[in-house]
Amino acid sequence: MTQILCNKLAVFGVGLIGGSFALALKQAGAVGEVVGVGRSHANLEQALGLGIIDRIAIDAVDAVQGADIVVLAVPVGQMAAIMQSIAPHLSSNTVVTDAGSTKQDVVALMRQYLPAQLELCVPAHPIAGAELSGATAARVNLYQDKNLILTALPETTMESVQRVRQLWQLCGAKVSAMQAAEHDAIFATVSHLPHLLAYALVDMIVQRENADVLFNFAASGFRDFTRIAASSPEMWRDIALANQVALLAELDAYQAKLNQLRDALATNNGDALADIFSRAQAARQAWQARLV
Repeated sequence: MTQILCNKLAVFGVGLIGGSFALALKQAGAVGEVVGVGRSHANLEQALGLGIIDRIAIDAVDAVQGADIVVLAVPVGQMAAIMQSIAPHLSSNTVVTDAGSTKQDVVALMRQYLPAQLELCVPAHPIAGAELSGATAARVNLYQDKNLILTALPETTMESVQRVRQLWQLCGAKVSAMQAAEHDAIFATVSHLPHLLAYALVDMIVQRENADVLFNFAASGFRDFTRIAASSPEMWRDIALANQVALLAELDAYQAKLNQLRDALATNNGDALADIFSRAQAARQAWQARLV
């Protein structure tokens, strides 16, 4: 059994991400008390019943008082209000971290609302998840062998980084570090853009008069391509707006690639189509092989 590394963990947002974090740490024996905070009391009651949290906080102040670690596992759009509300009540050794999919905006919010706490701020992004949400979606092994990226501020102490790194490693994550701007550029390409494309395709189809017929004949290819369109609209709205600049650049690049495909199709240029498809196939197979 691991020694307790965190006597009190305050989790804002006890859903798939925050709940799985708490469950993994509890299984590892690394956390004493887990206190949950959220907008839905019903979800918090479920989390309590499932043993994800030990107590439902009365409010945000109650949650952070005496906490060793505060994790913000909520949509980015909710973080400003939370940071503002907890700032006066954080102790001098409380580490604040998050699990958001964008990082430059989180860094900016920490600078704005937690200026006295910057040495203890450790932005983080677990590269794991599913289209499910809420406490019932939490899984103790969600982060096993998954990537976790830390984007510490220049002011963040190595001790604070190590505290957060240890907790994620106990969850089974493979922890790495990079700058927030690099993170946002990478994930605009490999995560945020694919979500927009999946949402767009499903929305295009559902607005057609024969949508029912189209969905009736959709099979595994459609299912695989659009799986992530079942994700939280609120969360992905916030992510898209938070990473606007990088995401617009990726949309423009993708539009240019679609234009290439359209030109090749319109001119019956089978060689051009085959070249694009072959390069994509080889790259996809090479990527898949690395995951095995």
